[in-house]
Amino acid sequence: MTEPAMNARELARRSQAAVGAKDRGAWLALFAPDAVVQDPVGPSPLDPGGAGHHGAAAIAAFYDAMIAPAERITFEIERSYLCGDEVADVGVIRTTLAGGEQTAVVRGVYTYRSNGEGKIAALRAYWEYGAVELIPG
Repeated sequence: MTEPAMNARELARRSQAAVGAKDRGAWLALFAPDAVVQDPVGPSPLDPGGAGHHGAAAIAAFYDAMIAPAERITFEIERSYLCGDEVADVGVIRTTLAGGEQTAVVRGVYTYRSNGEGKIAALRAYWEYGAVELIPG
């Protein structure tokens, strides 16, 4: 008997755990080949065109540029809403920057869409670049 594919909430938790563990391979393996990551959604200094990162190579490059350099990343999910093939997590991501001198506190809504086959089709993060709080170490 085949086990059912992971739902969007389970994929989100695995994604967050892989990021927290700094496990690049495990994180990338969660994505469908044609997936998209928009973090944050829309134009920002992190993605001036605002189109997001499409496909395996672009998502790997996003990991290398944004996740890998961080000293530590933690997720504090306050609420989670699973609807069909998507989940919306409301919470805080704390990223301790390289060297540990500052932590970026990002409050937002983080959505994950499953492709229905146990892979992430879309990860979209709704947060305001100008509202990021930087606190000492």
